Amino acid sequence: MEANNGAIPQELIDRINELSKKKKESGLTAEETKEQEKLRKKYLKMFRENFRSQVEMLQVYDKDGNEVTPDKVKDIQRERGLRDD
Repeated sequence: MEANNGAIPQELIDRINELSKKKKESGLTAEETKEQEKLRKKYLKMFRENFRSQVEMLQVYDKDGNEVTPDKVKDIQRERGLRDD
């Protein structure tokens, strides 16, 4: 269940949803509860990594066209070789 191109695998989402539905309908076994927690943690980790990557790629401009990207983001972009200024 690895992500492609930063995307969260659909199989992961489907399994989380399946366990959630079962929990509401009939409850989960102890093993299924552990699996659900593990999958949720994995999902959140992947979501945060993807979100962080997107934010770090942003460049922000004001209405006059001047770049106003926060210095912290610029520094991260420089470290990754995404900026040469």
